[in-house]
Amino acid sequence: MAAITGVGAYAPRFRITSEAFEDAWGQFHAAGVTQKAVPSADEDALTMGYEAATRALEAAETDPDEIDWLAFASSRPPTAEEDLTARLGAMVALSESATRHAFTGSTRAGTRALWAALDALEADSTTALVVAADAPQGDPDDGIDHAAGAGSAAFVLEREGPAEIVDRAEYSAPYPGTRFRNAGEDETQGLGITQYDRRAFTETIGGAVAGLEDEPTPDAVAIQAPDGKLPYRAAGAAGVGTEEIRAAATVHELGDLGAASVPVSLATALADGYESILAVSHGSGAGADAVVVSVASETRQSDGDVPAVTALEGDDPLTYAEYLRQRGIVTTGPPSGGGAYVSVPSWRRSIPQRYRLEAGRCSECDALSFPPNGACDDCGALADYEPIELAGEGTIEAVTTISQGGAPPEFAEQQAQSGDYAAAIVALETDGASETHRKDGDHAERNSADRSSGQRQREEGVDSGDETVSVPAMGTDADPADFSVGERIETTIRRIYTQEGVTRYGFKIRPAGE
Repeated sequence: MAAITGVGAYAPRFRITSEAFEDAWGQFHAAGVTQKAVPSADEDALTMGYEAATRALEAAETDPDEIDWLAFASSRPPTAEEDLTARLGAMVALSESATRHAFTGSTRAGTRALWAALDALEADSTTALVVAADAPQGDPDDGIDHAAGAGSAAFVLEREGPAEIVDRAEYSAPYPGTRFRNAGEDETQGLGITQYDRRAFTETIGGAVAGLEDEPTPDAVAIQAPDGKLPYRAAGAAGVGTEEIRAAATVHELGDLGAASVPVSLATALADGYESILAVSHGSGAGADAVVVSVASETRQSDGDVPAVTALEGDDPLTYAEYLRQRGIVTTGPPSGGGAYVSVPSWRRSIPQRYRLEAGRCSECDALSFPPNGACDDCGALADYEPIELAGEGTIEAVTTISQGGAPPEFAEQQAQSGDYAAAIVALETDGASETHRKDGDHAERNSADRSSGQRQREEGVDSGDETVSVPAMGTDADPADFSVGERIETTIRRIYTQEGVTRYGFKIRPAGE
């Protein structure tokens, strides 16, 4: 069929425990969930998908230009009507001619995307990227919300590779009302009829596994996890043991990941070195997909694992009040007044800078400018610019903290959710400079004067690989106190703000290695 050649997975840094819910509500309705991941105010399914996708490409050592088929899956995409694969493709620098598909409307969407990728590879595609990301939500006092976590996974697939997908099957049966979200509603809900829900889950799971050509004998089972108990109740129907389910389970620490539930568990099992994995999804309605992944011993990597880059650990606990604020349920509301207005067409023109850090080299003096428009910062010439993509790494030159009430109006809503944030000037490097820092570790000794002008650097005989350009940026993924002058940073893509109902995405910075 096809094979997985690279794996990426991501979960937000925030966590809320079952005890925090019990303190707030006097009870906790998500059986088997000890804590769950919570997206920060500037994260959504698209930004989490970007995080997983970049990790998968890194693990597979695949250039984005090699991807000719892309899928993005989420039961809760940030927009109800917009093909987000265009934005995601631009964020990870895919070719504009790559085929793109979006999958939504079900917690089964992640495996539906994987299924479609297999079909594409059997047809005429050569390299596919499948991305699943989700952050379910329910009513605050409902079990769906108590279990609802956040996370993403991505897979690079080719026709041959270390982790072969050797079998697949699907099954469906009509079970309306088990889990649904009506048009115009934000919260997922269900009728909550326990026996009915359990029957829908076990019948479809069992039916999909029974449809496989060969009876699987997996070392690990990545199974849909609406909570921490239901997957184990389906063990008999799937013909597997509870230990195999526990081997790949992420629900206990991350919560219900919706359409990303099975993909994240599959990514974890591959990263942990399991040789035979059964992945079984379930979507309300109801339907299920079963996929068997086999890692042959002779094709395993020298370290015993399929290439994988994962970031699933979280170390920032939230109280229940902080959890509600991050979700935007409890905020102070937006301030009155204007603020900077950037039209959607203007924002679109700046996408190469905001997504891919595209600077420009002045054709008159060779200095770098960011953004590459208008007069050159060094020589003042109104000349053309040669596009130069920066490396996404650098050093903080100046930083301050924007406290409550200090943010411009367009950022106020996000600040009401996330609190204070860092605003910095950073020296972003070219690829050569970034590699020099990684090898020599001498970044702490470079002062801001050495970085202020690309032209002066060349005049003083500094190698072009050491060039930097100064850029303003917002901090994320850390407290403002964690950003200080001289510290190393890396870039990521997050929500910037929303105007006219359209969310603007762009780069932010975080401490290197986060």
